[in-house]
Amino acid sequence: NTMRVLIPGALRDYTHASHVEADGDTLGAMFADLERRYPGLRFRVVDEQDRLRPNMLIFVNGLGVRQLAHALQPDDFVAVVLALSGG
Repeated sequence: NTMRVLIPGALRDYTHASHVEADGDTLGAMFADLERRYPGLRFRVVDEQDRLRPNMLIFVNGLGVRQLAHALQPDDFVAVVLALSGG
């Protein structure tokens, strides 16, 4: 499964591109593939307990997803969004 992934500005130091391609049957596998291609990126999105960091939002075809086990289909569009915390 190869899908297009939108990378937020804060993580483009790793990818040097706003859109990249990644492979994987699940979000977790996709982030593992992104880590192989762009070392260090996954740790910015996924914590030591294999959970998405609270400030990271993941959208698959526009639908918000929080589970790394979420299944992906070929040609899915995955957007990684950095939530702005403020106050």
